[in-house]
Amino acid sequence: MKYISIVLKIGAVSLAVLPSYSQQAKKQPNILWISTEDLSPHLGCYGDKVAKTPNIDRLAAQGIRYENVFTTAAISAPVRAGIITGMYQTSIGCMHMRTTSYRRGVDNPMEFTAVPPHYVKSFTEYLRAAGYYCTNNSKTDYQFSKDPVPASIWDECSTKAHYKNRPDKSQPFFAVFNWVGTHESQNWDISNVKTDPSIVQVPPYYPDNLIVRRNIAKMYDNIARLDSVVGGLLTELEKEGELENTIVFFWGDHGDGLPRAKRWLYDSGLKIPLIIKFPGGEKKGTVDKRLISSIDLGPTVLSLAGVPVPVHMQGIPFLGDQTGEPRDAIFAARDRVDESYDMIRAVRTKNCLYIRNYYPNEPFPIWVPYLNRMPIFQEMLRLDAEGALTGPQRAWMAYTRPPEELYNVASDPFQIHNLIDDPSMKLTLHDMRDLLDKWTLETHDMGHMNEPEMIEQMWPGGKQPVTDIPYFIINSPEERASKNLRTGGTYSSPMTLSFYCPTHGASIVYTYEKTPDPKWQLYNGPLHLPKGNHIIRVKAIRYGYRESNELSGTFVIK
Repeated sequence: MKYISIVLKIGAVSLAVLPSYSQQAKKQPNILWISTEDLSPHLGCYGDKVAKTPNIDRLAAQGIRYENVFTTAAISAPVRAGIITGMYQTSIGCMHMRTTSYRRGVDNPMEFTAVPPHYVKSFTEYLRAAGYYCTNNSKTDYQFSKDPVPASIWDECSTKAHYKNRPDKSQPFFAVFNWVGTHESQNWDISNVKTDPSIVQVPPYYPDNLIVRRNIAKMYDNIARLDSVVGGLLTELEKEGELENTIVFFWGDHGDGLPRAKRWLYDSGLKIPLIIKFPGGEKKGTVDKRLISSIDLGPTVLSLAGVPVPVHMQGIPFLGDQTGEPRDAIFAARDRVDESYDMIRAVRTKNCLYIRNYYPNEPFPIWVPYLNRMPIFQEMLRLDAEGALTGPQRAWMAYTRPPEELYNVASDPFQIHNLIDDPSMKLTLHDMRDLLDKWTLETHDMGHMNEPEMIEQMWPGGKQPVTDIPYFIINSPEERASKNLRTGGTYSSPMTLSFYCPTHGASIVYTYEKTPDPKWQLYNGPLHLPKGNHIIRVKAIRYGYRESNELSGTFVIK
């Protein structure tokens, strides 16, 4: 059957009426995400001759390799907030890296969690409502919650989370495994590298010396370990008998964890690998050149699963029955980075990259202590102090920035020749400026708001709002006239039990378990309680808020 989505629009809110798990006539596919940290397309299947990635290359040969995939930021938390919600981080107040770094190091420090608009939900909530078992092992970094993240998002979220844990093995799963071994921090120690430093390519914005080469070689060592992890996950999937029932995604959260890549809105910071393998060899060996944004990943999973994509999501499905129109541009943003404020916006088309620097009087190497631990960056700071940097190396270490940058990405893959004053690029510049201005207005870019003012709107008086405790709504002959909504009781069968929370935009979870750390189920409609005794625990969650206290009741159904 083809799923019919009934979408109700009330102002800015869209509500999708989802089919329940039991209503699904067609078997839904399993979906496995293998994600990793800080990785540009340095893989053999993308033409990198240094990379040793036989497992990933084999996955690409069996599926689709995407060549023009870009993230909405060049650092993890803003990107991951966008991926889990299908929204630009700048539209939901999640653009600063990190919310927990706000005022770090001052006498009266404060941290906060972003409060997205009330209708914004993680795309996995829609999957769970449609019958999927959703697991995350185990990176979150969503900005609207510290760990543990809201129980409404995942069935399991921990280092032990696994699709094998689902109680019903016929239930479709969406499972995420994230590998942290390619993270920037894994490149700090270059005392022992296995990749030959003499064979790596040194970008023109780095000095070419042994320290730089060893640092790049260490990155390739980490990529080789990643490849082994990918191979292990695919082998496990096959042993579980699920390989031919599962769509496999492989992707990175943003570009390389090296200077002028991570945190910067050039291709080195935004361009990522994406490989998707379908069961049965469908689309085998395909290369896809469409422009794709990282916020498209969640909506695409919903489309492949046959789950209606909510109208408010800004991501565009690029596969499945709900595939949208191809993008003509992608957009990216940089805002506060740890302790240091910044604001940069970028537009990338297939031919050009336009960057707007809102802090042109700031140096390129603004103070980021985490970055300062990288051997390449330490070496560049040393050579800059000596006046030994030249050309693109010196340009990137400049103490001011151009207000605008414009690059021809085909002829200038490293984006080192700024064409902003080139007369032949005048019309292109006008178009790129116009694209950015329209995007800013259409997506309500919150980066234009002072962060303290934004926080005051989210946390009035600097205090985190609290989700209201939910109510029991009992539908039975004995209770239809009752106003006592927070107790259990004895009722005749048949009866149904619903939950209600007065907090705008709250999700509700419940469990029958008595354990201190139960598995919470996502509430998606009335419970039909059979005859017997039932102890039910309920709590409510609004992203960015403190979760509610628990409500517990004992129901005896006769």
